[in-house]
Amino acid sequence: MRLAKYLAHAGVGSRRAVERLISHGKVRIAGEVVTDPARDVDERSAVEVEGRTVKPEPTEVWALNKPSGVVSTAREPGSRRAVTELVESKRRLYPVGRLDADSTGLILLTNDGELANRLTHPRYRVAKSYRVRVVRPPSERDLDRLRRGIQLEDGPTAPADVTRRGERELEITIREGRKRQVRRMVEAVGNEVESLTRVRIGPLGLGELRRGDARLLDEGEVAALWEDSAP
Repeated sequence: MRLAKYLAHAGVGSRRAVERLISHGKVRIAGEVVTDPARDVDERSAVEVEGRTVKPEPTEVWALNKPSGVVSTAREPGSRRAVTELVESKRRLYPVGRLDADSTGLILLTNDGELANRLTHPRYRVAKSYRVRVVRPPSERDLDRLRRGIQLEDGPTAPADVTRRGERELEITIREGRKRQVRRMVEAVGNEVESLTRVRIGPLGLGELRRGDARLLDEGEVAALWEDSAP
């Protein structure tokens, strides 16, 4: 991990603040002053700031049932709430991927950058499942088109798992993460999404988590996420 990022994740300060500390010669690695914020370090590197040893903060992974109207950002400058405001943690958490403001359901927040990358990068093909209510009952032909893959303006989608759950209710599982992808797929077959809730990320389901509530994942659940996102 780069030195500036390491210090920011350890809670020393913002990325800009720690870069100033580094440039002013306040940071040492193994007793040597370092002024390069891109220097690679880890917890064994003996990083010190103004004579104080700095260790990375413990990692946390939280599951949140995101309400509608809450935005999937670490902080929100406008009037809407950010997902991080709904989690009671002292860590510098960031959302893993995104859910549209008008979508609800499962979103993860963590300070583990490597795990976040594993869960969002297309190469790891982590499945994400959504319960979707559409405006008009879809035909079997529409469902077959979704299953085979849909041509969107940014290229074709990969095949999806699509199950009918009711006259206008679908469960759609994708292994990509394009912006508003499920909504655009539904629109491509001539329909519209009335509501969308993410119910699963990899092995982790939404379960009984109430809307607006969050819970800290246990070691077994985090290990399962790592295993599911293995190359």
